[in-house]
Amino acid sequence: MILICPGIHHPALTDKFFACLNRVVFQKIRDYNYIDVLILPADGILPLSGLHIIEFLHQNLKTKQESPVVFISFSAGVVGAITAAHLWQLQGGRVKAFIAIDGWGVPLFGNFPIHRISHDYFTHWSSLLLGGTSKSFYADPPVEHLQIWENPQVVQGWLVDDYQSKQRLSATEFLHELLGCYLI
Repeated sequence: MILICPGIHHPALTDKFFACLNRVVFQKIRDYNYIDVLILPADGILPLSGLHIIEFLHQNLKTKQESPVVFISFSAGVVGAITAAHLWQLQGGRVKAFIAIDGWGVPLFGNFPIHRISHDYFTHWSSLLLGGTSKSFYADPPVEHLQIWENPQVVQGWLVDDYQSKQRLSATEFLHELLGCYLI
């Protein structure tokens, strides 16, 4: 199960993000596995509220409460999503991974894998001081904040791991690599 938690922006951007994931990432993974995807409606400040996100999960998972969840969140949605991930665990759920896209300034700690994707090196570097785990990605050259959500397939950058090794790839290739690890 994947839960996509957008930020506070026009819903068309999330539609483009999902279309890109569906076309570029999910198609390759679906060869191996069926993928359930939920997209949190970005109504008002809903993405900021971990309680509303948990309620949304409960309403939509009904009999699949034990399903492990991969959270993919963006911008302000990272705030509510990290809270929801911790609440999900406290209620007996399993968080398989947490992916924060441009969640600058949001502390990200947990007993589950946490990965950051940033629109530039400064955001990457300064956000890592607030938590995250082994693999992360930053755009190089830098892109506008919304571009990494709207068009991740055109964002080039670097995968960085704990050993400070770097690999050049696109944001969607990075997402494919991460999701391939957690969904197959």
